[in-house]
Parts: sequence; structure tokens; C-alpha cells
Amino acid sequence: MLSYFFEGLVFHFLDLLIGFAILIKGADFLVNGSSSIAKKNGISNLAIGLTVVAFGTSMPELVVSLLSAINGKNDASFGNVIGSNNFNLLFILGVSGLIFPLTVQRNTVKYEVPLSILAAAVLFLLVNDQMVWGSETNIMNRFDSVILLVFFGGFLLYIYRTMKNTSDLGEGDNIKIFSTGTAIGMIAFGLAMLIGGGTSVVNSATTIAKHYGLSEKLIGLTILAAGTSLPELATSAVAAYRRNTDIAIGNVIGSNIFNIFFILGITGFINPMPYNTMMNFDLYVLLISTLVLMVFMFTLNQRKLDRWEAFMLLAAYVTYTVYLVGME
Repeated sequence: MLSYFFEGLVFHFLDLLIGFAILIKGADFLVNGSSSIAKKNGISNLAIGLTVVAFGTSMPELVVSLLSAINGKNDASFGNVIGSNNFNLLFILGVSGLIFPLTVQRNTVKYEVPLSILAAAVLFLLVNDQMVWGSETNIMNRFDSVILLVFFGGFLLYIYRTMKNTSDLGEGDNIKIFSTGTAIGMIAFGLAMLIGGGTSVVNSATTIAKHYGLSEKLIGLTILAAGTSLPELATSAVAAYRRNTDIAIGNVIGSNIFNIFFILGITGFINPMPYNTMMNFDLYVLLISTLVLMVFMFTLNQRKLDRWEAFMLLAAYVTYTVYLVGME
């Protein structure tokens, strides 16, 4: 019986390793294909990072959150999105910034980062019905979901208006140009590998976590959040290594906005979800961390996340995770 148990764990750990390999290669395809399109068609790298890359790498979060909500696991659904955003902001930007300091467009500091703060603040107001509106219960209903989707529409309009901004293409001189058909094929294949690899990793990690009796909330905020964010990690890390820093940071900020406005908007509209106010702490972490990122972007080397600042983000995520596990 004991040998059967350990064989099962070995199988799941092998699944994790295979999933990681698929994710990394998928990210490579996605970054190369999207960068080629950006360079060839005069679309900024940041716009590509905020749309194709961010949306594609957020598909695992959409699938996991939606399935969790439909199965009545609301803490896992909310925890997956909020935890993913904290993982994106603190861990992924921390790792990417250590690989290569991230210099970004002025618009990222001026518009995209504040928009991600707005997304977290709007979510807080919508789900804390008792605290904010004096209601009897805390729930994300269909009306709340429509509000999130309206904000998402505004975000898409903003992206559309900046799509032809070519002022940030200078750093893309090292991008390899492929034919349009090849580049689109690379993006599609990369997305498929990211989603497939992410799903494999999440399934294996969840099985291992459940064996140790972790709560639905903790699984959502840590295992599911990190698992579904692995595509963003792989994509941003590869982009940073290739010096495509706009894609590296645009992917993270775009994913955070996408996760709240679109994923929770769609999920709550299909299946209204009661909200556990214990997760307000995690929303506070998200709000404060995003504000800290803005401060980092405005200090010393403006519009640049230096390595020591990236290390601070990474250390903050480790501290946050240790606290979550300790409170379990």
C-alpha cells in the first residue's frame, strides 16, 4: 500500500515536470510569434503583450475559475484569480526583473498599472456588500459581473486606441521576423501548449495538495494560482531573457486586468458566487503591491524595475505565502 502511494506521488511529480517543459516551450513559441507580428505590422510590443499574450496565458485561470464556480467551490474560484494576480505581480515580475531589469513605456506607469489598481478596487467594492452597501450577504451577482465586463470593454477600447503606437519598437531590433502564417501558427501552437501544460501542472499539483488536507481557499490562493499562472511566468521570463521587456511586463499587467474584469466577470455572470471576506486580506496585498510597483517605477531609474526592486517583490511573495500556510 505504501509503495502504491509513493508510486502515485512519483507519477504526479513527473506530470509536473512534463507540464513545466511544455509550458516553457509553448512560451517560446508564443513570444517569438507575437513579437514577429508586432515588428512586422507596426504594432507595439506592449499592445501584443497586453492582448494576445496576456489573454492567451490567462486561459487556464478562466477554465479553472469557471469550473470551480460551477462545482460550488467559490473560494477556489476567487482564490485562483486573486492569488494569480498576486503571483503575477510579486513572483513573476520579481523573477523576470532579476533575469533582466524591466524598462517599460511611459503609458505602463501612467495608465496600465493604475488600471490594474482600479480593477482590484472595483472588485473589493463589488464583493464586500455587507461592508460597503449594508447588504445581508456578500455575493458577486450578475449585475456585479456586468459592471466588470463593462470595465473590460473599456480596457479593450484603450488597447485598440494604442495598437498603432510604434514608439516602443526600438528595443525589438533583435526580433526574428517570420511570415505572417508561420507567426500565427506559432502563436496558436504556443497557446495550445501553454494551456495543455498548465492544465497538466494544475491537476497534478491539486492532487498532491489535497492529499495533505489543504483548504479550498489555500489551494486556490497558492497551488491553483501558481499553477494557472505558470504560462505567464514562462512567457514573461522568456521575454525578459530575450530583452522584450514590454512583453514581459505587459503580459503581467494585462493578465491582472483580464483576470478580474473578464474572468470573474464571465464566471460570476454564468454562476453568481458567494464571497468569503477572509480573502479581503489577499485583496489588500494585491492593492498595496500594485501601489509599490508604481512607486518603484517612479523612483531612481524611472520607468524601470531594477534588480533590487525585483528582489523585493520576490521576497514579499515568499513572506506572503509563508503567512498563508502558517494561518492554515
